[in-house]
Amino acid sequence: MARSDERYDDDYAEDPGSIVRTVLHDVAELTGKPPSGVTALERDDDGWLVEVEVVEDRRIPSSSDVLATYRAQVTAEGDLTALRRTRRYSRGKGDEGA
Repeated sequence: MARSDERYDDDYAEDPGSIVRTVLHDVAELTGKPPSGVTALERDDDGWLVEVEVVEDRRIPSSSDVLATYRAQVTAEGDLTALRRTRRYSRGKGDEGA
């Protein structure tokens, strides 16, 4: 997705905060659900990999909510090139093996 609300400049690619804000906006727009937060941010050869946690299904009590992790690939300029749900799980379930 193109960044319509971000300014284009040479420093953008080095600003993780701008990348994260753009990805959070794109994930919310594409999934229709507000992101809970960023769980990973990693620079790669093509730009950035960002993992975002989303509440996919709110339940009562909230301890039974269904969460998901999405992995977004963005260019150095902040343009989304891929988005994939990599994990879906119940709130409170720790990572296996942790």
